[in-house]
Parts: sequence; C-alpha cells; structure tokens
Amino acid sequence: MKDPLLLPELRELLSNNDVEGLKKFCQAGHPTAIADFLSALTPPEIRRVLGVLDPPKRAEIFSNLDEEVQNELVRELPRRELADIFTHMPHDERAQLFQRLSEEEKASLLPALAQAEREDIKKLSSYEPGTAGAVMTSDYATLSPDLTADEAIRKLRHEAPDKETIYYAYVVDDKRRLLGIVSLKDLILAPPNKKISEIMSTDIIYARVDEDQEEAARKISKYDLIAIPVINGDDALVGIITHDDAIDIINQEHTEDMEKFMAIAGKHSVGAYLRTPAFRHFRNRAGWIVGLAVAGFVSGAIIQSFEDTLRSLVILALYMPMIADTGGNTGSQAATVVIQALARGEISLRDFGKVLFKEFQVSLLLAVAVAAVSYIKVVFISQDATVPPEFTLAQIAGVIAIALALQVVTATLTGALLPMLAVRFDKDPAVVASPAITTLVDITGLLIYFYCARLFLGV
Repeated sequence: MKDPLLLPELRELLSNNDVEGLKKFCQAGHPTAIADFLSALTPPEIRRVLGVLDPPKRAEIFSNLDEEVQNELVRELPRRELADIFTHMPHDERAQLFQRLSEEEKASLLPALAQAEREDIKKLSSYEPGTAGAVMTSDYATLSPDLTADEAIRKLRHEAPDKETIYYAYVVDDKRRLLGIVSLKDLILAPPNKKISEIMSTDIIYARVDEDQEEAARKISKYDLIAIPVINGDDALVGIITHDDAIDIINQEHTEDMEKFMAIAGKHSVGAYLRTPAFRHFRNRAGWIVGLAVAGFVSGAIIQSFEDTLRSLVILALYMPMIADTGGNTGSQAATVVIQALARGEISLRDFGKVLFKEFQVSLLLAVAVAAVSYIKVVFISQDATVPPEFTLAQIAGVIAIALALQVVTATLTGALLPMLAVRFDKDPAVVASPAITTLVDITGLLIYFYCARLFLGV
C-alpha cells in the first residue's frame, strides 16, 4: 500500500536530483511495494525515478505498475528506454503490454528491439486474448532425454539467471515435442550418471494454446503445480504458465464473474475502481439497470390487473415484499451454486437433469421451512389486520404460505435453469444471474401470489 509519509521524502529526493538516494529507495523494498509508491507520482516523476536504475531493475519495477500507469509511461518514454524495458521484462508481461500499444507505437518499438525479442513478442502476442497462449511465457528451461542428471544440473545452473523458473525442466525431442517433466529435486537426488529419460515423469498435466486461460489456471490449482506446460496442435512445447500468473488469472476471472453476476458490463479489471471515471462506471451499469427497470413495469401491470383482489383483501399487500424478496434470494442462491459448480468443472450440460432434480429437492425442503415460518408470522403478527368476515386469518395465512412455497420452488428452479441454458447457447452464465433472475422471479412470484388468492379465496 502507498505510504503517504514516504511520498514527500520521495519527491524531495527528486527535487534535489539525489540519484544515489533514489537508487537506495528503489533497492530497499520489494519491486511491487516500490511500484505502489511510484504509482502515486506523475508519469514524468516516475520516468525520472526509473531513469536512475539499471535496465533489469527498471523493468522489474515497471512490470509491477498498474496497467493504466504503464500505458501512460509508454507515451512518456523515448523509444530507446522503452525498448530496454521490453528487453528485460518477463516474456508474458511484455507481450501483454505490446498488445495494448497502438499500431503506431508497435511499429515504432519493434525496430528498436533485438531480433530474438522481436520474434518472441510477435509470437506470444499473436494468440487470442483469454487463451492459455496469451498468458504463457516462453521463458522456461528444457532438457534433452539423453543428458545425464549431472549434465542437466550444469545446464540449468548456466541458464538459471535468464529463466523465470527452473524448478521444473521440460524434456523435449529435436522437434520440441514434450516428452516428460523433471523437477530440480529429482535431478539433485538422482545418481549423476542416470539419464534424464529414466528420471523424468511422463504423466504430464498440460494446457493447449487455445485452451481457456481459466481452465489452465484451474489445472495449476487442482494439481498443485508451480507451472504448467503449454503445447500446440503438434504437441510441441511453446510456453509455460506459472503459478503467479494463475493467481492473477483466477483473480481476474473472479472479478469478472462477480461484476457480471451483478449485471455490470464493460471491461472487468482488478484494482481499477478508483482509476475508472465515474461516467464509465455509469455506462457499465446503466444498460442492465434501465433494461431491468423497464422489465419491472410488468410487475406493476400485474399488480394493476389484480387491483380488485387487493382492494377486497388489503392484507395481501402487506406480504407482497416478502414474496418478492424470498423469490429473489432463493433464485440467486441457486444460480450462485450452479455457476460456481460450472466454473469449477464439477458439472456440465450432461448433468442438466441431475442439477434440476437436486435443486428441486432442495427447493421442496426450503419451501416447507419458509411456508411454516410465513404461516406462523401471518397468524400471530397480523391479528389486528382488517379481514373480511367471510375469511379467517388462518385461511389467508394458508394461502400466503402456499404461494410462498410455490415461489421458492419456481425461483430455485429458475436460478438453476438459466445458467445452464446460458452455457447451452455459449453465453457466460454469470450474465444471466442475480439482477435478471430477481426481476424474473418477481414477475412469476406476483402471478403465483394473486392466482393462489383467486383460486383458494375466490377474490
């Protein structure tokens, strides 16, 4: 977190042009913490701080800055300085930054990079956003199956300074097809003359380049991996996704799902709330809110059509909010558990019938509990309410309890059904969740409520 007490000190170092002081400041903390401090400065001030550092340290801190700050700095930095940063950034992060550049900025930057970096950036940035290929890094260690354990350790020792991780080494053939994986622990414990082909594990958990990034991150979490190899259609190794990137993916997907669940459109970024202009927040939220408000007019039309029923039994109006709230809550609960199960891969469209049957069982139990509570509530709390002489309070309480029970069942099934239907039509299930379900079950709940009153009470 930003420390307001250190910002004046940092600005004083800048005003005094204290190069050594700025270097010590940047060396004193974790790059993420330093980047957090720097993000409180203006882009020209950040550029001055980064300018006193050596290229690797400069790139390390730059990589930890927020995307918006990075984008502003790209426009501030001369081409040569930007090329130095790109050269020393992690491969996956520089590819993602490159994708955010304008076509003019890309055309200006590429000639300033070495051929190897240029080709690597082009390759990594060519994959479809949201896929495993788009978030992988090409910075990994490979071994030949013919090497001995001793030779492999010497090779890794030589390559370690330039690799993101060497705990896993990937065994490939001359066509870079993935044959196996060997851990650093396995190499250290193996006899020096033992071949890699005898040590490596061939039970490989991998991701495809066109696989959804969330699925790749889920594999890292499920199998407790430090990194997962990414292969192409020819089974050739093209990159790896590390556990820290998997955490970022999961956080991003969780933020996206939560915002979609609450009908918030637009780009879903982690930690971007304060940097996002108020009008963009409005634009992201307004569409669904206005649309659902228009749909809510249907509820008003239903109430108006049953105006005579309400006039003859005013007590019914007292419990309309309970019907609406209970339906919205149970529908949202069902949608939440189904969406989470879909996201974790626990269920699929093949389980459609099983999911509905299970939620039907749950809804019956909930319906009995809620109906009993509502019956007791009406009988004991509404004793002073005006009731026409042809009805008893117990009769009215029974009708309200029945309507509420039916509302719980239908709302639960609706909450489970809509996410499954969204998946069936290749839509994000989170989009059809909470607000949409609440509006829909409000409408069905009012219809159930008034038709029960008409059927059982004849009003």
